[in-house]
Amino acid sequence: MKNAKIDLVILVGGKGLRVKKYTKKIPKPMLPINKKPFLDYLIKEYAKYNFENIFLLAGYKGHKIFNRYNNKIINLTKIKCIVEKRELDTYGALNNAKIFLKNDFILVNGDSFLKFSINKLINKKYKKCLTMILIKNKNYLSNKKLNKLNINKNGNVIFSNKNYFMNSGVYYVKRKIFYIYKNKKLKISFENEIIPQLIKRKKVGGLKINGFFIDIGTYENLKKAKGEIPKLFNKPAVFFDRDGVINYDNHYVHKIKDFKFKPQVIRTLRYLSKKNIYLFIVTNQAGIAKGYFTEKDFLLLHKKLKINFLKNDIYFNEIVYSPYHPQAVINKYRRISNYRKPGNLMIEKLFKNWPIIKKKSFMIGDQISDKIAAETSNLYFEYPKKKFYNQINKICKKLLIN
Repeated sequence: MKNAKIDLVILVGGKGLRVKKYTKKIPKPMLPINKKPFLDYLIKEYAKYNFENIFLLAGYKGHKIFNRYNNKIINLTKIKCIVEKRELDTYGALNNAKIFLKNDFILVNGDSFLKFSINKLINKKYKKCLTMILIKNKNYLSNKKLNKLNINKNGNVIFSNKNYFMNSGVYYVKRKIFYIYKNKKLKISFENEIIPQLIKRKKVGGLKINGFFIDIGTYENLKKAKGEIPKLFNKPAVFFDRDGVINYDNHYVHKIKDFKFKPQVIRTLRYLSKKNIYLFIVTNQAGIAKGYFTEKDFLLLHKKLKINFLKNDIYFNEIVYSPYHPQAVINKYRRISNYRKPGNLMIEKLFKNWPIIKKKSFMIGDQISDKIAAETSNLYFEYPKKKFYNQINKICKKLLIN
């Protein structure tokens, strides 16, 4: 992802009338899939990218979304939930939130999932105020919202009755859209009113992809999602200690200029990302407790690392750290905590929050405390070896990670 700031906006305000049997008490994006809200899966998937903010635009029963997600930080990205006071529909909700939207943004629907690398959408230069992802999906040709589209030789999205594609509900939106399209109506639909008008005005570009698509908008699709989503998201994970494994341990590293990757690390991490495995960093950071640097310094370093990783097609799913130490000079960090390795609470937190296949997962650490933490959680463990890439490759084969 390029360094320009960009936000993510997820539309989570619909009433879910087509699945009203299930949405009487909870909003549609929070319908459970394998005991986790559907929205949890979306946020975790998108938070691996370098978004400045994630905005949830809520409406129906929005307080439930607000209570669960507002001000949470997931994978270094802060979530803000904006609940509309009256029903505004999708573009009305966007217009209502524009004072918070300072950057261009990726816009997605909160009741559907498209398997697709957002980097491919972001790393292009667009002249249009709106670029939309089109998909060819026979299972959804009955979808009435923008289901007969194509792209002409000029790159413009057009209406078409021949070899047509459908709207995936994933868009790159330039902030200037608020000035290009002005409407005094409070309640207005983005898909039914705004996009068709912009297409006619030749202001919409598009990309065609063949990614897997699923939504939860009908009883049939919801049932299908309950089977398909776990298949997509239940995956092995690799837990890495940081200093001494990913980078050289040069005494409380907290600045990007001092962060030096160990040999074969980038190649190995890219290999694991290509295999679609969860990647986690689990690290003790006593330097925070001892006053060598602050949590803000630590998080800033990892924001920069996240950008570096993404440039190399490496996707870390979460960074968990312990700032505690029994001899801390800063009072709030002075404690004995199982969150600090050799305690295993950081690892257990990840097992609780992510759909991890434990028997195919493993940890790499350079200290006995890492080994103890991993074994306490019944997690396969090895110390890093000189030929790091070959080591990880052999572990993947041993644990039958395809």
